[in-house]
Amino acid sequence: MSFILAPSLLSANFLRLEEEVEMLNSSMSDRLHLDIMDGVFVPNISIGFPQIKYLFKISTKPLDAHLMIVEPQKFINRFRDFGIQTLTVHYETCIHLHRIVTQIKESGMRVGVALNPHTPIEVLIDILEYLDRVLILSVNPGFEGQKFIPYSCSKVCRLKKIINQKKLKTLVEVDGGIDIGTAKMMLEAGATILVAGSSIFKAKYPIKMIKQMKSIIN
Repeated sequence: MSFILAPSLLSANFLRLEEEVEMLNSSMSDRLHLDIMDGVFVPNISIGFPQIKYLFKISTKPLDAHLMIVEPQKFINRFRDFGIQTLTVHYETCIHLHRIVTQIKESGMRVGVALNPHTPIEVLIDILEYLDRVLILSVNPGFEGQKFIPYSCSKVCRLKKIINQKKLKTLVEVDGGIDIGTAKMMLEAGATILVAGSSIFKAKYPIKMIKQMKSIIN
């Protein structure tokens, strides 16, 4: 068994952004996770297209974007043009979810749908076959360093069971409060992609922490 580890740039030191990305380039991490916030859907604002364009130039890891924004359909092609490989939108912001999922697919990107902690996974049953991944938020979205919400484990278990019953290849991703302990719990529950922020970037030796996280399955 293997899993994908995607460090979240939200926890990086933006005064040393290039150094932080170079550190990830040399690490065992698999992807770079970008949290895009608009200050409307969540009470925070993060990076925009100028920063994404720069990150695409310096990162050797594939870029995934998690859109915590309203009306994500307005920006699909721009995210593709700036090198995003997987675009994840929120169920809670998409009135016409199937249409937006189709637009992302047609743009050439992989597509994910994120669920807030209070949103049941059952809302995605009818659209699950169209998704490359489902992102389970194990904290309330908007800020780094929040405490892991324990019932996220049961959500991952239920989701994985449905995916297996339908014989789908949809991946389960988890973001929020992921460290060595919660990572192991989520992998055992059925997750295949883990997003980790503070536990990596705030560690004394981030590269060593990434290596430890990648080795927990052993």
